[in-house]
Amino acid sequence: MDDKIQIGIIGGSGLYDMQELSDITAVSLDTPFGKPSDDYIIGTLEGVRIAFLPRHSNGHKLIPSEINFRSNIYGFKQLGVSRIISVTAVGSLAENIHPLDIVIPDQFYDCTKHRESTFFGKGLAAHIAFADPTCCDIAALLYETAVETGSPVHRGGTLICIEGPAFSTRAESNLYRRWGMDIIGMTSIQEAKLSREAEICYAAMALVTDYDCWHDEETDVTAAAVIENLEKNIAQAKRIIRATVPKIPPARDCTCAKALEKAMMTAAESIPDETRRDLAPILDKYLS
Repeated sequence: MDDKIQIGIIGGSGLYDMQELSDITAVSLDTPFGKPSDDYIIGTLEGVRIAFLPRHSNGHKLIPSEINFRSNIYGFKQLGVSRIISVTAVGSLAENIHPLDIVIPDQFYDCTKHRESTFFGKGLAAHIAFADPTCCDIAALLYETAVETGSPVHRGGTLICIEGPAFSTRAESNLYRRWGMDIIGMTSIQEAKLSREAEICYAAMALVTDYDCWHDEETDVTAAAVIENLEKNIAQAKRIIRATVPKIPPARDCTCAKALEKAMMTAAESIPDETRRDLAPILDKYLS
């Protein structure tokens, strides 16, 4: 068994723990950006050491806009995590994507308004390439494993991330469909951006709970309906994670691993000392 923690799991609505873990330790972290959503649960899954974090906190106490995405991703970086699998609840904006399906999105559209989405600033300008916002290697593994487990899964698609916590109006839902969006959620985009800045591979497993409110023949989305379908979806999500984790190779051969190589605009000697200290886990390989 490898004691090094390379894989992080972010649990979304309905996924607040993983009973499948053994050799469990809870780790409380502080970061330069504040406290993460909860303790990280370090455990063994199929012989692999992983770190699990419920993004909404245990008991679902945080609405999406209250989640400290920077501290969550930074904490994973502190632990040595190089891959993150994120589980998120979404609504469908497409007729062929049904409730209880799973989508492995490969694109995002950011409609959030009040969230911190970068580690940079405070004397350091950097601009990551983000044309392809998820790690194609991890996404491919998730899709292949979902197929193997018999789960109804869609590979690719665009997730539009809204601020929330209210669900969409009917006008908004229909507009997003005209834009060509496939699924809608309230998390993921900040995690994807920050993971790329931290050179962590990121892929999302989106659990479809409803048709939002655009579908004339379906009832409008409610929290109760979301919870009901999530309870059905979570079991298959856990099966996919459990089967995927042992397949993830130790070495990385993707662009995520060197996302900052050509991203920093500020000369090393011009970066303020405080910023260098705060971002040491992210920057040290380029500045030491």
